[in-house]
Amino acid sequence: MDIFSVITLLGGLAMFLYGMEVMGDGLKNASGSALKTVLGKATQNIVFGVITGMLVTAVIQSSTATIVLTVGLISAGILNLKQATSIVMGANIGTTVTAQIIRLMDIDSSSSMILEFFKPSTLAPVAMIAGIILIMFVKSSKSNTPGEICMGFGILFSGLMNMTAAVEPLSESPEFLDLMQQFGDQPILALLVGLVMTVIVQSSSAMVGMIQALSVTGAMTFNLVYPMIMGINLGTCVTTAMVCSIGSSKDAKRTGIVHIAFNVIGTIAFMIVMSLIKTMGGFPNLWGSVVDSGGIANFQTLFNLLTAVALIPFAGALVKLSLAIVKPEPQDAEDRADLRVPDTKLYEVPAMALGESNKAIGHMGEVALKNLKRSCILLMRFDPGRVDVINENEDNLDQFTDQMDTYLVNLSKYVETDSDNQYINILMQGSTNFERIGDHAVNIMEAAQTIEDEKITFTPEAQEELKVVRDAVLEITDITVNAFGAMSYEEAKRIEPLEEVIDDMVVTLKDRHIERLKAGNCSTTSGMMFIELLTNLERIADQCSNIALLILSHKDKSILGNHHGYVRELHKGGDVTYDAELLRQREQYLKRLENIEP
Repeated sequence: MDIFSVITLLGGLAMFLYGMEVMGDGLKNASGSALKTVLGKATQNIVFGVITGMLVTAVIQSSTATIVLTVGLISAGILNLKQATSIVMGANIGTTVTAQIIRLMDIDSSSSMILEFFKPSTLAPVAMIAGIILIMFVKSSKSNTPGEICMGFGILFSGLMNMTAAVEPLSESPEFLDLMQQFGDQPILALLVGLVMTVIVQSSSAMVGMIQALSVTGAMTFNLVYPMIMGINLGTCVTTAMVCSIGSSKDAKRTGIVHIAFNVIGTIAFMIVMSLIKTMGGFPNLWGSVVDSGGIANFQTLFNLLTAVALIPFAGALVKLSLAIVKPEPQDAEDRADLRVPDTKLYEVPAMALGESNKAIGHMGEVALKNLKRSCILLMRFDPGRVDVINENEDNLDQFTDQMDTYLVNLSKYVETDSDNQYINILMQGSTNFERIGDHAVNIMEAAQTIEDEKITFTPEAQEELKVVRDAVLEITDITVNAFGAMSYEEAKRIEPLEEVIDDMVVTLKDRHIERLKAGNCSTTSGMMFIELLTNLERIADQCSNIALLILSHKDKSILGNHHGYVRELHKGGDVTYDAELLRQREQYLKRLENIEP
């Protein structure tokens, strides 16, 4: 085998890896919106979880990618550790689909025109022709993804054919045949070769593909193939360890431990069984037999399937092992904010990353709402301990906003459609508005502290008025948080009418306040504090209005960039839904103000 054959072999491997990457990305883009739903519905039933992991891996053509997505969903709180364990078991089975596709190389088309079409030498160029037509000539956003899948498929098989052509001369090399014979006689050495090569290539599918390509030399005996397949299986554990250890939650790290333990236990058990069968003289014609591409694919599938079936009953023990290695921390009993940006591993499927970003920002809104409720309680009963929680949560809100902005900016590099880019913009603005609600909650808390320290008092009428506005602002914030979490167009339409009612109430109460000042019923200090509280409550409602318009513009693109014009048209009247909600909110809150004696 000369230097040019080596170059051809490495070039073929490069094409194979790139084809897998392109095809996998296309498949993930095509199924991204469904992946989260499918993975998220992996129930407590371990068998269903195994099937889910198997099917998802078969679709996206990468067990590592499935584990990456599983880790991301664990970090987001969608999956628990037991569900993740079952998915990991299934991923090992699903990854064998690639080898089963590659076995098309073995097709004998001598007697059939149809079979000739399915040979890689025909199918690869056909797939690439279809892909380039879809990408370069159709030029539609909907055609790019199937075009990528076709191109990836074609490049993958072209690379495989190059590898096969490069290694074919080795069938006449006595040195190569002797080397393969030595590896076949030493299964542990063959296992180590498979392990090390998989760590280098970082793809078990590519390594199995290389073995299938080498099968054309006639040197791949079963004695050599079975330990190499097991070594390849162990090699994937190194990738898993890296994926699950970097910037992930404790449950994500435990998922990595489960995968490693699952593969190590399965490999050791299978090696012991195979050695016993061989020692006892079982299947005497099997061990020295030459294995073709289809035989390699079948053994890999059988090995992973039997390992999963054998270890399914011990899934609970694997979970306990991971918990023993990565111990849980005692939970903090205080109601502190637990704000975390989604896992960067979800960048692999932008649709999932966007969905989890929306969920994380929705939770941020819940934290801001809780801080607002605490601040309002301080106006009635001052508690220094509650002040500490508000300040701590506010710091978390500020940090989360910065981290979320960075996450979304980086995510924008992975999305491909204008719609997704607009969604990222909506999410970033939503995060900023929720952070400002938190700021105003802190302002109210600081006002409550000043009222406590300086013994400021309000008239009974002013206290009742503040309660009415407070209730309205708490309601509008609650509606906003729920609407954003669900991206609900219907809920969002309830926000602007209530914001208009709050504006009307604030104007009315400021007029009443001036009358009280003129009559000498309140002091200048208490009056200034009253106005400050009204201003902060009104601005919270303004932020809610901004978020509502973001939600509405997500569905109605005509609102984008025309927020003020849209609001002006609403305020003119004529929108049946808006007018009915406005009337209802006026009945609820303005009537309460009218019942308070000025």
